[in-house]
Amino acid sequence: MRSLPELFGNIDIYLFDQLLRGRVTPGMTVFDAGCGPGRNLVYFLQSGYQVFGADRDPEAITIVRQLAVAVGVTTPAANFRVEPLEEMSFPNGMADFVISSAVLHFATDDNQFHSMLQATWRVLKPGGVLFCRLASSIGMEHQIENVSGRRFVLPDGSERYLVDEAILMKHTARLSGELLDPLKTTVVQNQRCMTTWVLRKLP
Repeated sequence: MRSLPELFGNIDIYLFDQLLRGRVTPGMTVFDAGCGPGRNLVYFLQSGYQVFGADRDPEAITIVRQLAVAVGVTTPAANFRVEPLEEMSFPNGMADFVISSAVLHFATDDNQFHSMLQATWRVLKPGGVLFCRLASSIGMEHQIENVSGRRFVLPDGSERYLVDEAILMKHTARLSGELLDPLKTTVVQNQRCMTTWVLRKLP
């Protein structure tokens, strides 16, 4: 019997929750926007999903292609591309379920954040679901130091582009999205906050 790590890899626990709730099911097309080395793709690759991803790091794309081979999936190398999100060459509306895990908070300013988010939303088909985890100021408003715009230094010493509830709700409306879950924020021992934002793309 295979172990849970063999089945799911190092999957984000909040993404795992989406699986348990039936938001993403075998046969769907899954797109990981900013996939890195594929930590969230092990289960999808070996469970009948069509899997695609993009990342600006060539080494990460090499690793995720190797991961696909290692789990026995015949996936074209072109499914995983070395591309910044703002310049992705994947077609519009190709995916049923899009993952954006710990990616958008690396935006340098509002313009880049909007571009990254819009490109991520673009590859999602109408009726599809966007699962997003990103750093926020929610619950840590008085423990962060502003650098410029929405860029802040967190107590853990990292610098991130931080959103808040009002901004996420504004983007939800702008994208004509439907919030599937209430915003959920985890405060990691007064060091940083990570918010889960789950949207359905309305037809």
